[in-house]
Amino acid sequence: MSNHLQALPGFYKLLFFYLEPASAIIPAPMIWLWPGAAWFHHEQIPHSNPSFPASESLDPRTAVALWQLGNCYMLVGLIVSLVFRVAEDAFRDNPVAQERIVGATLTAMAITDLLLHKIHSVLSSLIGLPTDIRYDIFSWNGITHGNITFTTFVFCVRLAWFMGVGRRRFYYGQRRPVRVIKA
Repeated sequence: MSNHLQALPGFYKLLFFYLEPASAIIPAPMIWLWPGAAWFHHEQIPHSNPSFPASESLDPRTAVALWQLGNCYMLVGLIVSLVFRVAEDAFRDNPVAQERIVGATLTAMAITDLLLHKIHSVLSSLIGLPTDIRYDIFSWNGITHGNITFTTFVFCVRLAWFMGVGRRRFYYGQRRPVRVIKA
């Protein structure tokens, strides 16, 4: 995998260019088509009894809200995926421009991580979990790990990218020349 996207080297490219967009896009058809909105709704909080039957029907308002959530997942996944690909193609020989575009996108994602995912997704998922499985991460399902484990991990990796961990900085963290205005 040659890296013309110098702003996202190695693991950062794997995570932000491939895995994160896939993790955002894949739930959309799962909600819309199969296994469906009811399945997704019931997976939000794993039942302490794995043989507990999930209801097959949802209130129509809940179904519509979940389909809209699927739309949001798809939108976020496509935006991130396409913006990074355009930055790679359009600015192949301009790592400063690449980093500014990647950084702006990661800033927006980090703000959403902090304000929406961390406060709403992670905390509400933890609070909503039954006490018998709240701290037993081995009893969590994929949706629970996505809401808590994966979003926390991705947020930490975003912070590491901004701190320059494991990568060369081209724009963020660079000293900028001071412009002197003459009167």
